[in-house]
Amino acid sequence: MEERKMGYLPLIGIMVSTNRGRIYALKRYQQPYNLDMRVFAFTPKDINWKSRRINGVSWTRGGWKKRSFPFPDAVYNRCYNKTNTINNSIEKAIGKKCFNMITCFNKWIIYNMLKNSQMEEYLPNTFLYHEVNVANVLEQYKLMYLKPVYGSQGINVNRIELVENGEILISSHSLPPRYIIRENEGIQEKLSEVVKQKSRYILQEGISPKQIEHSDYDLRVLVQKNMNGEWEATTISNRVAYDNYFNTSIYKAIYNAEIYLPEILFNKEEGERILQELKEVSVKVASILDYQIGLLGELSVDFMLGENNKLKIIEVNGRPQKNIYDDIEDLKNKDIIYKRPLEYAWYLSRL
Repeated sequence: MEERKMGYLPLIGIMVSTNRGRIYALKRYQQPYNLDMRVFAFTPKDINWKSRRINGVSWTRGGWKKRSFPFPDAVYNRCYNKTNTINNSIEKAIGKKCFNMITCFNKWIIYNMLKNSQMEEYLPNTFLYHEVNVANVLEQYKLMYLKPVYGSQGINVNRIELVENGEILISSHSLPPRYIIRENEGIQEKLSEVVKQKSRYILQEGISPKQIEHSDYDLRVLVQKNMNGEWEATTISNRVAYDNYFNTSIYKAIYNAEIYLPEILFNKEEGERILQELKEVSVKVASILDYQIGLLGELSVDFMLGENNKLKIIEVNGRPQKNIYDDIEDLKNKDIIYKRPLEYAWYLSRL
């Protein structure tokens, strides 16, 4: 690593999955801001472990430039990874300054980490699909969601509902059923056609969600570490699903919940109470996972509001989708969404 001199600017690396992603990352995270650091983007394949150099891309006044860099002072991982193998190797080279160790979260592992950390009241009851009798579980809860252990954006998620006449409705993305199972038919056999072989699934208790204009919505809290290394709720949004759809990842509208909850959905007092609870719970979630998974710098927590406005965590995302915030017109702190990871990297570089 370079010897530090007076006026030394930290060297920050953004690790991405593809060569094309290098320039995109710099445009989003570095180019618009005047930060006291040098930034470059690279992929895992760009690392030369023997020479301890990295072939990356940086932005200069003359444009994009490819060149060789020394190992950086801190690394912001933007790869979508299930294991921390590459990050452990980087950590050995630069110390504990590579954050977002794992970004593709295992839903079953996350559920158990939170359940065993005094967060159980916020968790829908969840089971491993292959270890339970689906018919019995459905008889108890009436509404369940079948989700791949690894997955995002509602892909391969199925809604399973037991209705009053004894039929079981299985839906994908939209509420109208894809399959209808009569009383004397086996649900396990039908679900074997739905689930992908070799993939693990969870069954999550369904929460009857609140609605906006007859459409389901969720609440997403983006939690990031600030330049003091502390977790903070950056922004809260609520995504409204299309009519007759349950998948809020495909939304017809997205709002700034910090305005929408206290001014439109609820009275000011109740809206502010829910917002405060969202922030506190999300920061606790981030702190728990940061301790158990390894160094993290950001994540997002998705909630549903159930009966009596009780919050339930339906998903935790290790690599938050940030372009959704471009669609929120009255969101004032959009810049900080992208600045904060580099500010945290600056914090790590000073340790």
